[in-house]
Amino acid sequence: MTILNTFKSLQGDILSGASMPYRRKSWREKLERKMEPKIVVCSTGKKKFVPTPMLIYSIVKNIPRGKLITDKLLREKLAEKYGADFTCPLATGWFIRIVAEYSEEEIKSGKKLSEVAPYWRILRSNGSLYEKFPGGPELQAERLKREGFELVKRGKKIFVKNYERYLWDIVI
Repeated sequence: MTILNTFKSLQGDILSGASMPYRRKSWREKLERKMEPKIVVCSTGKKKFVPTPMLIYSIVKNIPRGKLITDKLLREKLAEKYGADFTCPLATGWFIRIVAEYSEEEIKSGKKLSEVAPYWRILRSNGSLYEKFPGGPELQAERLKREGFELVKRGKKIFVKNYERYLWDIVI
């Protein structure tokens, strides 16, 4: 086989995906991705803080039993700590999801609930449960009930009753 034919063969394999199989990253790999937190100045002049998955993990890992935090409160505390006007809601949401999925990977590998980051203690800013968490809001509701929280259903959404009483006075 000539060099040209070898190249064409490899090129065909690459284009067809034959020699470059796609391997989806594990949630652990996504969590441990090398990133640094940063502040970005927006076109409006406001400073936006962009956290990292590991930063979110380190906070979630420390949410005490019997306490809750909202995504909004988490973003506000991060912005305050890092001297920004606000924290990127998209990045924070993605990273919360990564922490949740990673925690479930850990549970499936044999870890106890008490040994993983208790992502189920994170609520939306209105006290509702996360639809995109592993197992949906039903699994989050089950875990919160086990910890003694009272839940109410309004329409299709599930909320923690009087969630404000249980908010964690987080210091980052």
